[in-house]
Amino acid sequence: MCGICGKFYFDPGRSVLQEDVHKMAKLITHRGPDDSGYYIKGNIGFGFRRLSIIDLYTGHQPLSNEDGTVWIVLNGEIYNHLELREQLITKGHKFSTKTDTETIVHLFEEYGSKCVQHLRGMFAFAIWDEKNKKLFCARDRFGIKPFFYHNNEEGFVFGSEIKCVLSQTKSSSTLSIPMLDQYLTYGYSSEEGTIYQNIKKLRPGHTLEIEHDGKVKVNRYWDIHYTPDYNKTEEEWCKLIDDKLSESVKVHLMSDVPLGAFLSGGVDSSAIVALMSKNSNAPVKTFSIGFKEAEFNELKYAREVAKMYNTEHYEQIVEPESVALLPDLVDIYDEPFSDASAIPTYFVSKFARENVTVVLSGDGGDELFAGYNRYQRMMNMRNFNILPEGVSKNFWGGLHKMIPNSVKGKGATYYLSKPKDSFPAFHSIWHQAEREKLFKKELWEDIKQSPAELSRIESFTNSGSTDFLFNMQKMDMQRYMVDDVLTKVDRASMQNSLEVRVPILDHEFAELTATIPSELKLKGNIKKYIFKEAMKKHLPESIISHKKMGFSLPLKAWFKDDLKEYVNDRLIGTKGPLYDYLEPAYVNKIVNEHNNGMRDFNDKIWSLLFLDQWLNSRKE
Repeated sequence: MCGICGKFYFDPGRSVLQEDVHKMAKLITHRGPDDSGYYIKGNIGFGFRRLSIIDLYTGHQPLSNEDGTVWIVLNGEIYNHLELREQLITKGHKFSTKTDTETIVHLFEEYGSKCVQHLRGMFAFAIWDEKNKKLFCARDRFGIKPFFYHNNEEGFVFGSEIKCVLSQTKSSSTLSIPMLDQYLTYGYSSEEGTIYQNIKKLRPGHTLEIEHDGKVKVNRYWDIHYTPDYNKTEEEWCKLIDDKLSESVKVHLMSDVPLGAFLSGGVDSSAIVALMSKNSNAPVKTFSIGFKEAEFNELKYAREVAKMYNTEHYEQIVEPESVALLPDLVDIYDEPFSDASAIPTYFVSKFARENVTVVLSGDGGDELFAGYNRYQRMMNMRNFNILPEGVSKNFWGGLHKMIPNSVKGKGATYYLSKPKDSFPAFHSIWHQAEREKLFKKELWEDIKQSPAELSRIESFTNSGSTDFLFNMQKMDMQRYMVDDVLTKVDRASMQNSLEVRVPILDHEFAELTATIPSELKLKGNIKKYIFKEAMKKHLPESIISHKKMGFSLPLKAWFKDDLKEYVNDRLIGTKGPLYDYLEPAYVNKIVNEHNNGMRDFNDKIWSLLFLDQWLNSRKE
């Protein structure tokens, strides 16, 4: 696992400066504290920071083929590189290292841009093709590893984090109002955009090619499709799931350094620990985070799994004082990011790194097997709402306006009023009607022409599948999972020089799950039904059946007690840059209603706190 960066000028007579590439690489030293490397020649420059995990002594990057005509920088791990190496050797390729990085170089020589279709793993990389004077970039199928870039008429800049790109492109620091709307709606910048107007993300499952004249071509090389197989029994599905996930865990254990696992006590992380233990000779090191607030604390379940598999178990309690990490989070994420579980993820990564260099996590299980409460609630509401769309809008919309904010269940009438558009708005932080009051009037006039929900509604409608549950899952895979969950895990872990691997998001395993009928994923009110059935041979009933808690901070309690004064000081009666964009009176109203116990607005308040901190950091 590493950090990568680079610069490419389209004018062959303009040389990339060594100090520019060194500056970019230095900004991501935390991603790779063990080694650095550079390839700078004329109008192309690559930078690299290494976290040594495989082939500790000869895994230096950037790396090239035999004659120096193909150069690569890679962030990630390729789990099938040994098989690919054998195939390439039979085709006449000669290897000088044992690294997975070199395998990609020879794959590119053999297959060109189609090399990515052969890779099994998590990756973001850039290849310089000296013969054709062309840059080829790629990101893994689910976006486990990040890739940011900026291009204009002069050249192309890329990096593992926004700060790399920003350091070379002053003109790209302009704030994007549409992405600010995305942030306040969902808590993160979604799809290919970032909070900066001219800095983009390469999307998961995509490649990007830049010709010598600056022409950019972005291609999708992979997608997931629902192809249900109704001919298998539940027992057959359970065996397939167990066998394939076990095989995925086994290949994810490839490492020359110590490994461990995040263990929340939920079924996904517990399953990973169980399968790691069955594929390991030594006890697995497990790491868990807990809270004093009982309704958020899953430590007793984590301990049960740790005891069952005799793991070397470590725990840490996160307390309200942890919010002091907020200024650091702004620097870690480079843009507004309001998933408060970034804090416990940071702390579990930090104390795991004291013992291991690599951990496996259970991320992806909720998306692949329909584990979120919103899936069940949306299916129930869809079945409940028998009114035609036009009637629904008038009836439920009118009822929504009549119900006071203090009444629980008001939100359900909002979703029922928009049956077609409801899921894209379902897990938003600020709904469109709220953002109309939140934004300055002149900003909202522009935003309302294309609000954040619009692209998701179009994507959901045009998904290519008629299965409502799978469409919800796929939207989460392509938005929430990559732009929130995986972003959070990558930044929190790599800030602490820790590699996190996600066996559930092995693309072969994911493709298997897409053939499982939706009725077996959400069966009645049982979420992740078939996955839980498959894992019963490894886990006790208490782990399989206990209520999902997630990995969130107990903000509701903290904001009303320990952090009440902090919230008031930051958001009420101030004149900071936050109110260049937002209406202070409406923010005050939200904070006061939360303080008075009228509504639970902890997610809204946290989104404002992070945005306020980020905007202030831009002034410094």
